[in-house]
Amino acid sequence: MKTLFNIPYVALGAAIGGVLRYVITVYVQGRTGPGFPIATLLINVTGSVLLGFLSAYFAETRIVSPQVGLLFTTGVCGGYTTFSTFTYETFGLLRTGEWPRAALYLILSVSLALAGALGGVAAARSAIHLQRGA
Repeated sequence: MKTLFNIPYVALGAAIGGVLRYVITVYVQGRTGPGFPIATLLINVTGSVLLGFLSAYFAETRIVSPQVGLLFTTGVCGGYTTFSTFTYETFGLLRTGEWPRAALYLILSVSLALAGALGGVAAARSAIHLQRGA
């Protein structure tokens, strides 16, 4: 039953994340054109950094309630990141015979998102270290 009380937090966060994703996609892709899904790549990487940072920071500091943590991590980050779009766009590149672009997109997305998550965790630990005055 406790899970049901968390749903509004996740829903609100997902709405915020989805709107952020839409605005960034329209802005970035409108300036770079349709040739390469740079907006989705940017969103996946920044979302990974944000999720890594928030998850580590919230777990270490207990600065927010579990519900607010869900709002930001599962909600905002889940609504913001676009792994399903990434998969569909990769498939689209493969379907049109653009194998080199598909491979580049796949490698960049996975490696930069992993690096982003690691960077987010490292940034959270650094922030915690500074906050504690050590």
